[in-house]
Amino acid sequence: MRILVIGATGTIGRAVVAALGAGHEVVPVSRRSTSITLDMADPSSIAAMYKQVGLVDAVVSAAGEARFGPLAQLSDEDFRFSIASKLLGQVNLVRFGFEHVRDGGSITVTSGILARSPMIGSAAISLVNAALEGFVRAAALEAPQRIRVNAVSPPWVSETLEKLGMDPTPGLPAANVARAYLESIMGTQTGVVIEPRRGPNGSP
Repeated sequence: MRILVIGATGTIGRAVVAALGAGHEVVPVSRRSTSITLDMADPSSIAAMYKQVGLVDAVVSAAGEARFGPLAQLSDEDFRFSIASKLLGQVNLVRFGFEHVRDGGSITVTSGILARSPMIGSAAISLVNAALEGFVRAAALEAPQRIRVNAVSPPWVSETLEKLGMDPTPGLPAANVARAYLESIMGTQTGVVIEPRRGPNGSP
């Protein structure tokens, strides 16, 4: 399969690329570090990327930014930034992607645990994650050419917690999170939110 991975140089994106292995043609895209680059908040950048990439069998998005901070301190600009990048950016990856994904292919976007388990400071992130999940369920009903649309909702990722100087133990390793994206790419489900899980008895 020819698979477009957006956010390919990030923690989850790298794990998805590694999980796909040598059996697929992976087209990596990032904001700065790949030959094909993308500004998620710019619809014209998304359109230009798809034109450059051409037809693919699957699209994976592990990209998009949203602001974290106390609700009383979040500004209109913080919300606009979060919506433009992580929400509308991924919405447009789906909308524009329909013309560039082969029949029976798939598009997988990324929401996150804060959609269903918010915390203090997560208002903007929780907003875009929950909205994206609603969009995926609806978009799947209208997707043309048997294209499947799903979201992966990762928990806290161990490597991310470690980078933040926090205990990585409660998190899930990125390699495990990547399995959920493969499930979306290789499976038959559509319009679902896939939550990566630990193995039996809490094993990775």
